[in-house]
Amino acid sequence: MENLPRSGLARTEMLKRVAYFKDLKGSDGGLPDSKMEGCIRTLYNVIGFQPPKGEGGAVRSPVGDNASRMAAIKISEGFNLGYCRAKPGNGPMMHNHDTNETFIPMTGTWRCSWENEIGGVDYVDAGPYDVVSFPPGVARRFENVTADGDPNQESILMFVIGGDGPLAEITDQSMQILETAGAWQHTR
Repeated sequence: MENLPRSGLARTEMLKRVAYFKDLKGSDGGLPDSKMEGCIRTLYNVIGFQPPKGEGGAVRSPVGDNASRMAAIKISEGFNLGYCRAKPGNGPMMHNHDTNETFIPMTGTWRCSWENEIGGVDYVDAGPYDVVSFPPGVARRFENVTADGDPNQESILMFVIGGDGPLAEITDQSMQILETAGAWQHTR
């Protein structure tokens, strides 16, 4: 005997929950480090990532102001999914989330770094279909470190972030780097 609720879904409703990669619209802006050298990337908001309440300053949607308004599948069902496309040597600066964030490289090699228990930075390199999952509260970053092939070839990383309105916050150290470089004006 079935115990879970079950219902049918009209095709027109189901098609609202289908996103073809070729049709996704990416954004390269809306985060404090979006235009910083070494951080250039395009983010694709596939599922969820509605603009969170209380965003502003260094606290915002993990995909930034622009992409958070461009979800291909606009749902809030406890998780969010997106892609990052970047050339080697690029990825976001060190940041934190209030929920889990899981990385799954689709192409290339991606370095997943985090702040360890003594304040240093540690990392693992992950290739296609490997999975790296960060718990809430751990400062982390990812960077395309693909060494073979064309240095202008972008690689793709999938990311899944828990929650209905997750928040991201760039670390104070990263924010200071951005301010010193003149890449971001932050009011305290």
